[in-house]
Amino acid sequence: MKIVACNSNLPLASAVAQKLDMKLCEVSVRRFADAEVFVEIRENVRGEDVFVIQSTCAPTNDNLMELLIMLDALRRGSARRVTAVMPYFGYARQDRKSGPRTPISAKLVANLLVEAGAHRILTIDLHAMQIQGFFDIPVDNLYAAPLFTRDIQARHANEKLMVVSPDVGGVVRARQLAERLATDLAIIDKRREQPGVSEVMNVIGKVTGRYCILVDDIADSGGSLCNAAEALMNCGAAGVEAYVTHGVLTNDAVARIEKSPLKMLSITDTIPATEATLAAPNIRQISTANLLADAMKAVSEESSVSSLFH
Repeated sequence: MKIVACNSNLPLASAVAQKLDMKLCEVSVRRFADAEVFVEIRENVRGEDVFVIQSTCAPTNDNLMELLIMLDALRRGSARRVTAVMPYFGYARQDRKSGPRTPISAKLVANLLVEAGAHRILTIDLHAMQIQGFFDIPVDNLYAAPLFTRDIQARHANEKLMVVSPDVGGVVRARQLAERLATDLAIIDKRREQPGVSEVMNVIGKVTGRYCILVDDIADSGGSLCNAAEALMNCGAAGVEAYVTHGVLTNDAVARIEKSPLKMLSITDTIPATEATLAAPNIRQISTANLLADAMKAVSEESSVSSLFH
């Protein structure tokens, strides 16, 4: 078993390797003068079970090309099996035709990964479960819910909790967390007038006096979370926090969250935090290194990965 890291999330890759008591494989991922990606693997990988850790976050296209070229290099280096470990799977939100003559980019990315040489995919909280069906190779989709559950229980043991889905589409995810915490579920009914802009319409559920936990897979502009937090406070919530797997946090999202009623936004380290994110007083990170390390070990040993879901 060997672990290879591209450039998108080196701190997480190093943490995973440390958890497994291993060293990262010696590789070079650099750019030519015209920005072409060049990869060189400086260790023998013939016959090895190789895991490539790379989140396809911003700069998305650069990180995706690094991963594809690394996969090709490993295949040509005669690796026995190559697993693309993608803590954050970019392009996942383009999982269906949104209108006439529009692409299904998540399917295109799936095809590219397989053609480049991936034998299996390991990721965390895919935006849409059906993306697993875009691949003809095994896909292990891990969940951050167990991490969130333990963290919430440790931080809010004495609170009267209410789990809240920020939109109707996230009800399944929110219900799973509510069941883990043995608490009630509320839903934000919103109407999106244009991409990246949301308007809260109604809070479905009695949140008065309850400490509300918003849960979602992706926070991009932060608008949905901030609007939901404001609506919950207006309905008499005792306080509002959010747990989100992938903190994309583009443009002025961090500033918006800092000014919002959110007492805390907890995100994982599937995407490396920016300086602004690290400096924000109400944003914190939860490590996924243990989760990924356990999953990679299970894959390498051909043992069950589903045991990690509990």
